[in-house]
Amino acid sequence: MSTAKSEPIATRIARALAERIISGRIDAGERLRQDHIAEEFGASHVPVREAFRQLEAQGLVESEPRRGVRVTRLGPDEAQEIAEMRAVLEALALRHAAPHLTKAILDEAEEATKAGDRAPDVETWERENRRFHRLILAPCSMPRLLRSIDELHIASARFLFRGWHAEWESPTDRDHRAILVALRAGDVDGAAQRLSRHIRWSGKKPTGASKRLNQAAR
Repeated sequence: MSTAKSEPIATRIARALAERIISGRIDAGERLRQDHIAEEFGASHVPVREAFRQLEAQGLVESEPRRGVRVTRLGPDEAQEIAEMRAVLEALALRHAAPHLTKAILDEAEEATKAGDRAPDVETWERENRRFHRLILAPCSMPRLLRSIDELHIASARFLFRGWHAEWESPTDRDHRAILVALRAGDVDGAAQRLSRHIRWSGKKPTGASKRLNQAAR
């Protein structure tokens, strides 16, 4: 993930650690060692502590008195809660964004969907999936709402990565295409309803990788 040269080192550390946590390279429940991280990034403890605060605000880590910082666990109940919150908030954002969605934005969102269909791994698919959602929601021009949605995307990505790393096959996302068809036709209610249904499946407890992929392709 590219970052600007002017990006504060605390933000750069938080971004790098977030990628590792989301992808599962740092396991849930694992402690983050302040000394080790400071040495890795050539930083003092001050930006590392600030990075930990940023990660805690995103719900990726939790601070334990006298025990340091530990990566949070994400169970089925939390995943369902996150999906329900996303379903409501993203539908709200889409309704406000719809009047400002241009043909160019919708075309770019369609390209993101096609790129997701061709994704060679879950990391690429998740990145293109998130790009699709950001493209159709960003024109709502409600920054606090969009920040909340971004944080929920980060949390739900952990659930998806954990389920799909073992058996990956790129799904064909029919929901994304149906949402775009509705938006191009001016059917905002239909698009918002389809988006909500599309999101809610991610909060359901899966029974296997194949079932997850089938759900994603509906």
